[in-house]
Amino acid sequence: MLYDLFNYLDVNFDLPGAGVFKYISFRSICALVFSLFISTTIGRRIINKLRDLQIGESVRELGIEGEQTKKGTPTMGGIIIIIAIIAPVLLFSRLNNIYLITMLITTLWMGSLGFIDDYIKVFKKDKQGLHGWFKIIAQVGLGIIVGVIIFFSPDVVIRENIKVEDSQNIENVMFHNVHVKSTQTTIPFIKNNNFDYEWLASWAGDYTTAATFIIFILIVILIVTGVSNGANLTDGLDGLATGSSAIIGTALGILAYMSSHLEFASFLNIMFIPGAEELVIFAAAFIGATIGFLWYNAYPAQVFMGDTGSLTLGGIIAVFAILIRKELLIPILCGIFLAESLSVMLQVAYFKYTKKHRGEGVRIFKMTPLHHHFQKAGDQSIKALLQKPKNIVPEAKIVIRFWLIGIILAALTIATLKIR
Repeated sequence: MLYDLFNYLDVNFDLPGAGVFKYISFRSICALVFSLFISTTIGRRIINKLRDLQIGESVRELGIEGEQTKKGTPTMGGIIIIIAIIAPVLLFSRLNNIYLITMLITTLWMGSLGFIDDYIKVFKKDKQGLHGWFKIIAQVGLGIIVGVIIFFSPDVVIRENIKVEDSQNIENVMFHNVHVKSTQTTIPFIKNNNFDYEWLASWAGDYTTAATFIIFILIVILIVTGVSNGANLTDGLDGLATGSSAIIGTALGILAYMSSHLEFASFLNIMFIPGAEELVIFAAAFIGATIGFLWYNAYPAQVFMGDTGSLTLGGIIAVFAILIRKELLIPILCGIFLAESLSVMLQVAYFKYTKKHRGEGVRIFKMTPLHHHFQKAGDQSIKALLQKPKNIVPEAKIVIRFWLIGIILAALTIATLKIR
């Protein structure tokens, strides 16, 4: 909105200072600051409203330290994050940008899904919330929408990077002169770092395009479902999912800026994605929203984001990475989410296996998701392969250590673009 307004004033009236809105850096800073302002100021009013409506967290008996102190804490605070993302984006970005439109669809879609789930838990008093199959169907639906947009929209294009060696064996990166539709993405640690999903459909002959579309859609669905559920599982300690998401969002914002800037893309030897610069503004709003929410969500939490927030954060991260063709970096960048998800899957699989073959189920971890493993003291009464640490680790220390790991993984993710 403000971009179009100030662009009009600059072109038609030569208003001093109006031209500054052309710069991504300026609009991104504005989005970050405004998002922080919304999440910290309006956030307090929303928390008070949630408390007045008695929208509090119901606590399961997990036998971990401090769980009862969380009972009654206002939940559904993800509403704060969603508002703090959407408002600055609408104000400071170019709203005709296909990447931005896709991200807004993602935010509202996943936010609505999480809100329905929380509503059932809080108001219908059903601790299970929305049935798992309905969540999967909604996530698959978003994956299909995003996949169709990327595959068919004429505005989603790239300029492929080509490495050329001169007579002195000095490597330079050049780009095709034209924008092309492509299903290429970036592979970490590989010198020729572009991978085309079309290669997976080379067996289809005359039906290669159709097969590529199906394969691409399935991969997008897998990524959206996996990351959103991973973020949901990570949301179990005060500030853990919020802080981890802020770190991931910062890395994605840097990657979006690099991918949309011809000189930086050339330096990193990655494909140039015209139009993706508007995603930097979205990333700035995302960072501001999560940091602002962390003001109230840090230990001891005054509000929980609920599924309204966690599913939204996971969906945003997944779709953002796909749009900037960096989805294959997700296992590194979202290593915390991945570890949380794997801990649950391994725990369930091993317990069922040992119960079937030994007659008694044995766990790998003392408790899952992984962060709860550190909240349990090592005790032989808990039949788990991993008993360390023997002592309970304080919640705040677990969260900070996970954040530090997340920072290392984010730095490594960016470094993979040069480590080949």
